[in-house]
Amino acid sequence: MLVSAQKTSAIQPSQRSDLDPTTAAASALYSGLMQNVQNAATFQASQTVQQASNTVSDNVAAAFAKTRVLLQATPPTASTAQTNSATQGSALNEFKDYMSKSPEQRLRDRILEEMGITEEELKNMPPEKQQAVAQEIAQRMQDKLKLAQVEKDANGVEKQVADKFLAAL
Repeated sequence: MLVSAQKTSAIQPSQRSDLDPTTAAASALYSGLMQNVQNAATFQASQTVQQASNTVSDNVAAAFAKTRVLLQATPPTASTAQTNSATQGSALNEFKDYMSKSPEQRLRDRILEEMGITEEELKNMPPEKQQAVAQEIAQRMQDKLKLAQVEKDANGVEKQVADKFLAAL
Protein backbone atom coordinates (compact mmCIF):
# COMPACT_ATOMS: atom_id res chain seq x y z
CA MET A 1 0.00 0.00 0.00
CA LEU A 2 1.38 3.38 -1.01
CA VAL A 3 0.89 6.42 1.15
CA SER A 4 1.04 9.85 -0.36
CA ALA A 5 3.00 12.42 1.57
CA GLN A 6 1.25 15.32 -0.15
CA LYS A 7 -0.84 17.51 2.06
CA THR A 8 -4.43 17.79 0.95
CA SER A 9 -6.07 21.14 0.86
CA ALA A 10 -8.77 21.84 3.44
CA ILE A 11 -10.43 24.28 1.07
CA GLN A 12 -12.06 22.67 -1.88
CA PRO A 13 -11.75 24.54 -5.17
CA SER A 14 -15.03 25.67 -6.60
CA GLN A 15 -16.35 23.69 -9.52
CA ARG A 16 -18.84 26.33 -10.52
CA SER A 17 -18.09 27.99 -13.82
CA ASP A 18 -20.56 30.85 -13.36
CA LEU A 19 -18.46 32.51 -10.63
CA ASP A 20 -15.59 34.85 -11.36
CA PRO A 21 -12.26 33.85 -9.77
CA THR A 22 -12.53 36.38 -6.92
CA THR A 23 -16.00 35.27 -5.90
CA ALA A 24 -14.98 31.62 -6.26
CA ALA A 25 -11.97 32.20 -3.99
CA ALA A 26 -14.11 34.03 -1.43
CA SER A 27 -16.72 31.28 -1.56
CA ALA A 28 -14.07 28.62 -1.07
CA LEU A 29 -12.56 30.50 1.88
CA TYR A 30 -16.01 31.01 3.39
CA SER A 31 -16.96 27.34 3.03
CA GLY A 32 -13.64 26.29 4.62
CA LEU A 33 -14.20 28.76 7.44
CA MET A 34 -17.74 27.48 7.99
CA GLN A 35 -16.50 23.91 8.08
CA ASN A 36 -13.88 24.86 10.66
CA VAL A 37 -16.55 26.61 12.76
CA GLN A 38 -18.83 23.56 12.52
CA ASN A 39 -15.98 21.24 13.52
CA ALA A 40 -15.11 23.48 16.46
CA ALA A 41 -18.76 23.59 17.57
CA THR A 42 -19.06 19.81 17.31
CA PHE A 43 -15.86 19.33 19.27
CA GLN A 44 -17.00 21.80 21.92
CA ALA A 45 -20.41 20.08 22.21
CA SER A 46 -18.79 16.65 22.57
CA GLN A 47 -16.50 18.03 25.28
CA THR A 48 -19.51 19.47 27.13
CA VAL A 49 -21.33 16.14 26.96
CA GLN A 50 -18.21 14.32 28.16
CA GLN A 51 -17.82 16.74 31.07
CA ALA A 52 -21.48 16.31 32.03
CA SER A 53 -21.10 12.55 31.86
CA ASN A 54 -18.00 12.71 34.04
CA THR A 55 -19.81 14.95 36.53
CA VAL A 56 -22.75 12.55 36.77
CA SER A 57 -20.50 9.53 37.26
CA ASP A 58 -18.47 11.45 39.87
CA ASN A 59 -21.68 12.36 41.73
CA VAL A 60 -22.86 8.75 41.69
CA ALA A 61 -19.50 7.52 42.94
CA ALA A 62 -19.49 10.15 45.71
CA ALA A 63 -23.01 9.24 46.82
CA PHE A 64 -22.11 5.56 46.86
CA ALA A 65 -18.97 6.27 48.88
CA LYS A 66 -20.92 8.36 51.41
CA THR A 67 -23.55 5.65 51.79
CA ARG A 68 -20.90 3.00 52.26
CA VAL A 69 -19.08 5.08 54.88
CA LEU A 70 -22.33 5.73 56.74
CA LEU A 71 -23.25 2.04 56.71
CA GLN A 72 -19.83 1.02 57.96
CA ALA A 73 -19.66 3.78 60.59
CA THR A 74 -23.11 3.22 62.08
CA PRO A 75 -23.19 0.18 64.37
CA PRO A 76 -26.52 -1.63 64.57
CA THR A 77 -28.51 -0.62 67.59
CA ALA A 78 -29.57 -3.13 70.17
CA SER A 79 -33.26 -2.30 69.71
CA THR A 80 -33.06 -3.13 66.01
CA ALA A 81 -31.64 -6.56 66.77
CA GLN A 82 -34.27 -7.17 69.44
CA THR A 83 -37.05 -6.07 67.10
CA ASN A 84 -35.79 -8.36 64.34
CA SER A 85 -35.45 -11.32 66.68
CA ALA A 86 -38.91 -10.65 68.15
CA THR A 87 -40.42 -10.48 64.66
CA GLN A 88 -38.59 -13.62 63.62
CA GLY A 89 -39.64 -15.33 66.84
CA SER A 90 -43.33 -14.49 66.40
CA ALA A 91 -43.27 -15.55 62.75
CA LEU A 92 -41.53 -18.76 63.71
CA ASN A 93 -44.08 -19.40 66.46
CA GLU A 94 -46.97 -18.76 64.06
CA PHE A 95 -45.45 -21.16 61.54
CA LYS A 96 -44.93 -23.84 64.18
CA ASP A 97 -48.51 -23.40 65.41
CA TYR A 98 -49.84 -23.68 61.85
CA MET A 99 -47.79 -26.79 61.09
CA SER A 100 -48.80 -28.48 64.35
CA LYS A 101 -52.47 -28.37 63.31
CA SER A 102 -54.05 -31.20 61.39
CA PRO A 103 -55.14 -30.58 57.78
CA GLU A 104 -58.77 -30.65 58.91
CA GLN A 105 -58.09 -28.02 61.59
CA ARG A 106 -56.28 -25.83 59.03
CA LEU A 107 -59.25 -26.14 56.68
CA ARG A 108 -61.66 -25.32 59.52
CA ASP A 109 -59.62 -22.22 60.44
CA ARG A 110 -59.56 -21.09 56.80
CA ILE A 111 -63.36 -21.50 56.53
CA LEU A 112 -63.87 -19.55 59.76
CA GLU A 113 -61.62 -16.82 58.35
CA GLU A 114 -63.67 -16.75 55.13
CA MET A 115 -66.81 -16.39 57.23
CA GLY A 116 -65.21 -13.56 59.19
CA ILE A 117 -65.50 -15.33 62.55
CA THR A 118 -62.73 -15.90 65.08
CA GLU A 119 -62.50 -18.84 67.50
CA GLU A 120 -63.26 -16.52 70.43
CA GLU A 121 -66.37 -15.16 68.71
CA LEU A 122 -67.51 -18.70 67.97
CA LYS A 123 -67.08 -19.72 71.62
CA ASN A 124 -69.06 -16.66 72.78
CA MET A 125 -72.01 -17.41 70.47
CA PRO A 126 -75.18 -19.02 71.77
CA PRO A 127 -75.33 -22.82 71.27
CA GLU A 128 -77.85 -22.56 68.40
CA LYS A 129 -75.56 -20.27 66.38
CA GLN A 130 -72.55 -22.43 67.20
CA GLN A 131 -74.46 -25.44 65.83
CA ALA A 132 -75.39 -23.51 62.66
CA VAL A 133 -71.77 -22.42 62.11
CA ALA A 134 -70.57 -25.99 62.72
CA GLN A 135 -73.03 -27.29 60.11
CA GLU A 136 -71.90 -24.62 57.65
CA ILE A 137 -68.26 -25.57 58.24
CA ALA A 138 -69.05 -29.26 57.76
CA GLN A 139 -70.91 -28.52 54.51
CA ARG A 140 -68.04 -26.41 53.15
CA MET A 141 -65.50 -29.09 54.12
CA GLN A 142 -67.51 -31.70 52.24
CA ASP A 143 -67.78 -29.42 49.21
CA LYS A 144 -64.04 -28.80 49.19
CA LEU A 145 -63.30 -32.52 49.57
CA LYS A 146 -65.64 -33.36 46.67
CA LEU A 147 -64.02 -30.67 44.53
CA ALA A 148 -60.56 -32.01 45.36
CA GLN A 149 -61.69 -35.54 44.47
CA VAL A 150 -63.11 -34.38 41.12
CA GLU A 151 -59.86 -32.58 40.29
CA LYS A 152 -57.87 -35.66 41.26
CA ASP A 153 -60.04 -37.88 39.06
CA ALA A 154 -59.78 -35.46 36.14
CA ASN A 155 -56.00 -35.35 36.46
CA GLY A 156 -55.90 -39.16 36.60
CA VAL A 157 -57.95 -39.47 33.40
CA GLU A 158 -55.76 -36.92 31.62
CA LYS A 159 -52.66 -38.79 32.72
CA GLN A 160 -54.07 -42.10 31.46
CA VAL A 161 -54.91 -40.54 28.09
CA ALA A 162 -51.44 -39.04 27.84
CA ASP A 163 -49.84 -42.38 28.76
CA LYS A 164 -51.88 -44.21 26.09
CA PHE A 165 -51.00 -41.56 23.51
CA LEU A 166 -47.30 -41.81 24.29
CA ALA A 167 -47.46 -45.61 24.23
CA ALA A 168 -49.10 -45.50 20.80
CA LEU A 169 -46.14 -43.58 19.39
